[in-house]
Amino acid sequence: MAHDFVKDMIDAEEGWAETQIGVILVGAVLLLTSIIADLLFTHPFYAGSTAMAGAILLGAPLVWQALRDLRRGSPEMNELAALGVVAAFVSGEYLTAGSISFFMFISTFIEYRSALGARKNIESLIRLSPSTARRVINHGEEVVEASLLSKGDLVRVRPGDNIPGDGLVSRGQSTVNQASITGESLPVEKKAGDEVFAGSINLTGLLEVKIRKTGEDTTLGQIRNLIVEAEASRTPVMRLIDRYAKWYTPLILMLAGAVLFFTRDVERAVAMLVISCPCAIILSAPTATVAALSAAARLGVLIKNVSDLEVARHLSAVVFDKTGTLTMGKLRVARMRVFSETDEAGLLTVAARLEGCSNHPVAKAVFTAASRQNLDCEGPVDNFEESPGKGVRGSIDGREILVGRRAWLEDHNINVDESFFKDGEGLSLLFVAEDGKPLGWLGLEDQIRTGAAYALTRLEAEGVKKRIMLTGDRWSVAKRVADKVGCSDVMAEVFPNEKMHAVHSLKKRGHIIAVVGDGVNDAPALAAGDISIAMGAAGSDVAIHSASIALMNNELNRIPFLFHLSRRTVGVIQQNMFFSISFIIVLFGLSAAGFVHPVLAVLLHTASALAVILNSARLIREGENMEDHETAENESIPAQVPLVKGVRAA
Repeated sequence: MAHDFVKDMIDAEEGWAETQIGVILVGAVLLLTSIIADLLFTHPFYAGSTAMAGAILLGAPLVWQALRDLRRGSPEMNELAALGVVAAFVSGEYLTAGSISFFMFISTFIEYRSALGARKNIESLIRLSPSTARRVINHGEEVVEASLLSKGDLVRVRPGDNIPGDGLVSRGQSTVNQASITGESLPVEKKAGDEVFAGSINLTGLLEVKIRKTGEDTTLGQIRNLIVEAEASRTPVMRLIDRYAKWYTPLILMLAGAVLFFTRDVERAVAMLVISCPCAIILSAPTATVAALSAAARLGVLIKNVSDLEVARHLSAVVFDKTGTLTMGKLRVARMRVFSETDEAGLLTVAARLEGCSNHPVAKAVFTAASRQNLDCEGPVDNFEESPGKGVRGSIDGREILVGRRAWLEDHNINVDESFFKDGEGLSLLFVAEDGKPLGWLGLEDQIRTGAAYALTRLEAEGVKKRIMLTGDRWSVAKRVADKVGCSDVMAEVFPNEKMHAVHSLKKRGHIIAVVGDGVNDAPALAAGDISIAMGAAGSDVAIHSASIALMNNELNRIPFLFHLSRRTVGVIQQNMFFSISFIIVLFGLSAAGFVHPVLAVLLHTASALAVILNSARLIREGENMEDHETAENESIPAQVPLVKGVRAA
């Protein structure tokens, strides 16, 4: 399993690092002893023998690794340095050979501990999963291995404990920190019926959680696997380096051989071999992309393939689904109009009593609005009938009430005059009729997601001119949402397959497109985009796997951040490459001219690799000051919605 693979890999690296430190220390002592012996004794035997021992101890692993790379057919950065060590050793420059090996060891150690520091992110994810859990049995509890939990088990999570699996809260109320999963900046309140994720931290209360997923099937397990896969993927820059790597070493050997032939100076040739080790070039792209992956993961943005980071900077259009993406996907009563002598309270009360018998999202929105106005929605409803997608009907206190679409009311011979539509533009209208006469309408709207307008403004500032909303909703509703959030284009009343055709049409016009949706209903359009982004993927297997990039939360500001991160990452890679290539060309020439000693060459080589690592590490802090607009959904009635006259809202 990926969990065991990553853990074994980390344990192996730690063991290797401990061994390497021991070799470095012993080798350094031998080299230092050689220097002291050279100062104290006139006979060269003492200094030479200790220098030879240090050179063998430090140089043998380097040469052995180079031979292994050559035998596997995957030469990396060791061959040129190993050849330099062998050349210095054969020529009797034992102290030089040992010094080169010592600093190459230091360089490699830094690269493993810093450049490949992304392993720490995986390790921290592994440690989020608790090793034990408190399973509830017969009103008691037993401590078991978390890996032994199965679907349906009930576990007790105390304050301060990590939740051992994905599940639903069956009892209790608490505040949970799930930043490691969703990237949310603030803890979230959880109560019975709410979903919780493995690896999130229970902060305040006692929870009992019914397990739904364990191990690799949890959201945390899938995140962990995605990070492993992302690190294994390669950018076009990396593939370009691989393409020319086979020509690099022969060219360097020819040049160093030519200098040695004409100058008979072994130190010049050795310095050229050492300085030309392409460590900095090889590290230029991986260190930057790993740092970018780390910054993105911290904010709940999972990038499955690092090549998408390079694609994102070229985006010229972003296509958004409306419902659940630019809007919350939760209806609310935004406006009311009364036709008869009935007042607003009476209209809402009658509609809520009837809709209280239905589970439709529209019915729930009406009932919630009435409850918030402290209206009495209780009471018997006789002869209740529901026509799916059209409306509901029933008898209240002997009166026949219908609540539904205009066309459905007209099917029941209830005329709704055009004048009744005043002030209803851009709203989904729900008409209420009593005994064959219209009482009024309730205007419903989907809540626009907090921060949507800001995110689209940031996209425009980043140069994305096409910000397109696609929806199956009515034109009037779509236009209202598009105007509020700042879309440049809108397409309404389109089916899922038509959304896909719209994306293909944009691509034919030369646009590079990102498609943003919930990963479920938008699957055809997501598949058609150059980059697909699924929002709110935490807890949703479909959303996590349906898109190339998964946002574990619903924060739209992650999308302009992704665009910005792409540009910064490519910029850092270009900086690293320019510095590395320039460094090698300049120092290679100076080495050939005899101005750089082999020991100084290896010091400069180490410094160049470290400079690349530190430059890439700046990306880790990207997005640290990003403000979340939506740490919790605001379910209060907006100020612009008029309260029912004469009634105090809850």
